[in-house]
Amino acid sequence: MKLLIILFATFILALLGTIVFHGKPDYVFSGNLGMAVFIIFTGISHFKFQKGMEMMIPDFIPAKMFWVYFTGLLEIAAGIGLMIPAIRELTAILLIIFYVLVFVANINSSKKNINIFKADYTGPGMRYLYVERVPMQVILIGWTWYFGIFLH
Repeated sequence: MKLLIILFATFILALLGTIVFHGKPDYVFSGNLGMAVFIIFTGISHFKFQKGMEMMIPDFIPAKMFWVYFTGLLEIAAGIGLMIPAIRELTAILLIIFYVLVFVANINSSKKNINIFKADYTGPGMRYLYVERVPMQVILIGWTWYFGIFLH
């Protein structure tokens, strides 16, 4: 949930900035900037916590470290794409699909009690999935749809 603070804080600061500099709030810019900062931040974390991220990937998927780095790069690219109006809607659609697909890794992580920061099995388990991750996924998908597709 700490990451949601980044999302909301960036959104609020951008909204205030657009009011100060343009005289009116720019919700599309602010909402997409919030998600861009959020997703770029999480993309970078794939390179800092790669061992824990690798543990999240289900056993049947080969080349786990490749997928950790690849999805990190995809997240960074998505953050950039959200800020480019010409490709914002497509980026948002692909990002929503991405959020649904990577949820499998979150389920796997919760079942195995993986702590991605320590790369061990001391994580919060299924409580994390139900109390934090599912609500966060709903917020991320809804936010991306609203600011990247609906208001676009």
